[in-house]
Amino acid sequence: MDVIKSSVNTSDPEYQANYEAFKQRVEDLYARRARASVGGSQKARDLHKERGQLLPRERISAVLDPGSPFLELMQLAGEGMYEDVPPSGSMVTGVGLIHGRPVMLLVNDATIKGGCYYGVTCRKHVRAQKFAWQYRLPCITMVQSGGAFLPDMENIFPDDGMFGSIFYNQVRMSAEGIPQIAIVHGRSTAGGAYIPAICDEAVIIREQGAMYLGSPELVYAATGEQVDSESLGGAQMHCSVSGVTDHIAENDSHAMQATRNIVANLGTLPSVRWDVAEAKEPLYDPSEIYGIISRDPKHPTDMREILARLVDGSEFQEFKTLYGDTLICGFARIKGFEIGILANNGVMFTESATKGAHFMELCTKRDIPLLFIADVNGFMVGKEAEESGIAAAGARFITAMISANVPRYTLIAGGSYGAGYLAMCGRPMKPDAMLMWPTGRAAIMGPDQAATTLSLVRKAANERDGVTWTTEEEEAFKAPVRKTYEEFSDAYNFASKTWCDMVIEPVETRDTLAMLMEMAGRMPAKRTDFGVFRM
Repeated sequence: MDVIKSSVNTSDPEYQANYEAFKQRVEDLYARRARASVGGSQKARDLHKERGQLLPRERISAVLDPGSPFLELMQLAGEGMYEDVPPSGSMVTGVGLIHGRPVMLLVNDATIKGGCYYGVTCRKHVRAQKFAWQYRLPCITMVQSGGAFLPDMENIFPDDGMFGSIFYNQVRMSAEGIPQIAIVHGRSTAGGAYIPAICDEAVIIREQGAMYLGSPELVYAATGEQVDSESLGGAQMHCSVSGVTDHIAENDSHAMQATRNIVANLGTLPSVRWDVAEAKEPLYDPSEIYGIISRDPKHPTDMREILARLVDGSEFQEFKTLYGDTLICGFARIKGFEIGILANNGVMFTESATKGAHFMELCTKRDIPLLFIADVNGFMVGKEAEESGIAAAGARFITAMISANVPRYTLIAGGSYGAGYLAMCGRPMKPDAMLMWPTGRAAIMGPDQAATTLSLVRKAANERDGVTWTTEEEEAFKAPVRKTYEEFSDAYNFASKTWCDMVIEPVETRDTLAMLMEMAGRMPAKRTDFGVFRM
């Protein structure tokens, strides 16, 4: 392996200015995470504790192995979307270890509107299930939910990817032998009752957990029957009469231990199919990435300097170094796991797209995961580019990327626009995970390009109508367009809408990718059959 030699001068004023700007972004990220971690109001949390219940994140800590990592997914889902609803989408989702086995935790947060499901909650739950499905992770759903938030019905009820898909995914995963386990922590109504009922095994807490299709209030309104919560759907009834639940627990802590016992009897954990080398730290501190990424998004980032701070020993075996040099391709290791990296170093040309397709084919033949590090405005345009066959080359690249049946991970480090976003394995291309740094941005085009394009359309219309347009008027037209595209492309907008799985910082990137690859390595290799390559 060749070692990347860094030429970064950390004493340079430009580096230091970039570093401070990125550091502020990282501090903002941690502040957002902290707000999301709190849950509901202090009053709601106090009430939760008065009932003798653990808070959602306390439940997670209690069920996982001591010292287990917790790879949290979509922590910022719903941020700023609903009035009086804090970020997190009223649930916590993520992967941790129980008896050394990776499991997916899906935890309702009843301190937020009673754990009700909003549209974004449904999307978060469904995405977490799909993540678990691809890695065959047992799903442990900690249920305490009032069901659907009725005013948000159009985002909850009618379509694929909404609440009903939760049931569909549970059943299909169970059919494939992916364990579905539930713990009923509190009152769980309607859809909140079906989730544990559909699971393989369910734990319920005595005089705390309750599940029913209609609450006591609804039963009285519908039938006139008066019945209390415990008689209608409590732990004793469901474990001894209805048989809907399987294990009775005395409190949250007891329920966590019962769940750990279930996981302990899930059979042998598959071994990792790859040879994993001894992990080596990069020669350069990953936090130096703060100063390498320009605070001005118009200024390009030297992606080799980024790689030198991400890969083991800063060792990188580059492929076709002198050809198509606006796309860097090569082999490296991250925490001992071999990975094929495609990193933008400029706009995509015919040569770089051709090289990328060739490189991805090599990785699929060798069963090597792919990492796409995106910072690209898109594909080159113009007469010369079209004559060089840029459309066919781009199509070959996209065909290879979509066809590749190896684990694929996307990290949006800078801008990722238009067809470049799609080609670098954007969310529609179904990467195993899509990560963004706080500097990550994605849109159909960049803010300046969008403003210029739309202003040219307006200018042409004005000229047809004989209307003159001053420079000031043109700029006044462009400004809100830029603002709209800047807000749309922001990493936190993507996180809020669940369009990415995580916003992470550079220092977290190696550990995150290593955990993803460790899970992927326990899956059998898949054969890749490529679509037709246009020549």
